[in-house]
Amino acid sequence: MFTKHSCHVIRSTLSSLSKNKKALRGNAPMTRTLFFGATPRIRPFSAASTDDGNINMEMVPGMEKDDICAIRNALPVTFSDISRANVAIKSGIKRTTCEKSYFLSELIGANIFLKTEFRQFTGSFKERGARNALLHHLRDKGEGFKATGAIAASAGNHALALAYHGQQLGVPVTVVMPTVAPLAKVDKCRKFGARIIIEGAHIGEAKEFAETLVDSEGLTYINGYDDPPIVAGAGTMGIEIVDDVPCVDAVVVPVGGAGLIAGVSCAVKTLKPDVKVYGVEPRFCASFTAALKAGHPVPAAVTPTLADGLAVPVVGPHAFEVARHYVDETVLCSEKEISLAVLRLIENEKMVVEGGGASGLAALLPGGALDRPELKGKNIVVPLCGGNIDTTVLGRVIDRGLAADDRLCNFTATVSDRPGGIARLTELLCRENASIKDIYHERAWLHSNVDQVAVKCVVELQGKEHAARLRIALKEAGYPLLWKSGEEEKAY
Repeated sequence: MFTKHSCHVIRSTLSSLSKNKKALRGNAPMTRTLFFGATPRIRPFSAASTDDGNINMEMVPGMEKDDICAIRNALPVTFSDISRANVAIKSGIKRTTCEKSYFLSELIGANIFLKTEFRQFTGSFKERGARNALLHHLRDKGEGFKATGAIAASAGNHALALAYHGQQLGVPVTVVMPTVAPLAKVDKCRKFGARIIIEGAHIGEAKEFAETLVDSEGLTYINGYDDPPIVAGAGTMGIEIVDDVPCVDAVVVPVGGAGLIAGVSCAVKTLKPDVKVYGVEPRFCASFTAALKAGHPVPAAVTPTLADGLAVPVVGPHAFEVARHYVDETVLCSEKEISLAVLRLIENEKMVVEGGGASGLAALLPGGALDRPELKGKNIVVPLCGGNIDTTVLGRVIDRGLAADDRLCNFTATVSDRPGGIARLTELLCRENASIKDIYHERAWLHSNVDQVAVKCVVELQGKEHAARLRIALKEAGYPLLWKSGEEEKAY
């Protein structure tokens, strides 16, 4: 694959950098495994490694463009694969819009373009990879694939996409879903004609069971974020982004199993090398960040998160190998930022997006990890990857977003237990234009004067300034106060 000149340049460059440790940045180990096809190779870290472990091959001094192309053409997924996928799936998926958001652009201080992937028929970008994978196996196995069929383990979007496109292409699909899978998604998959098997307490156990059926029933397993046809299909979004927003400066992509960011970064960087590609992970499941630090996919700690679609404990090895060559930086976002992003999209854009799909926007909002001077005034594309959020979860996310925005506040005030004590408190709230959403008083757990009572209130406000005015008014009125706002709790 490589010329003698290419190999000489790479060896000599990396060897000299390994000797000069001052040229190295970051705390990552000095070696990492690089897979070319099925052959593992060891590559020393170089000046191309960024502080968070990403690799940008153009940064290696002395390396020519032909050498870079040779390395990238040996990756599990190339731009040629994405281009072929773009032609193959065009007739079966929706080309979603990528339009500028006036309100979010004003809020963030940049030109924000929203790629509305949640408007695919099944509600997520997963359709791109699912259709491409099915077409790939149809070409490879012919009519025999229609006789045996495909199988996948998924609790949501991949299951829906595979079931729908399997029905469209005449391929029988079996989906193994864990017991925690939402009933609405289970029912939708069944309506698309898929065989549904409920097995396992989580997606890991569901996958283990699905793999047993591969051998026993001769099914073809399709990984929702790591199979090369899946990654190539997801990458078609990158081609559309460059086509719709030719002036793009940066793309901010949510990261779960790394399949989407691998495909999108490969496509975007090939067409426009100067564009920055940022990945965003939930802080409660930072598996891609963990893989970058280790140099290869490793299990990451997983805590239940609002971005449940991104909660993949271990990123895919193929997807990781592609992504780390193209992605400029990966950042983390908090649950508070995710809930605020969902709320901003509902209020400003009238778009209902799931937590994982809104994570890219979460990092760009004021106070987020990508709220930086160098991105102000830039043209930034944010894929909104999915909109399959349960109604009950949506209600909780909105409440959390309002609390993070200081528009829903919780406080406990100590008032007189004599007639009129609570009435005077509510009169003060009325004067301050605070709308009471919930109120409750208790006597038994208050260890102060016997003629006092603790009153817990949840009030709807207009924002931080309004909350500050109410807090001052309560304090000036002499109420001992325990104020909860967002993630903070303070006594006054």
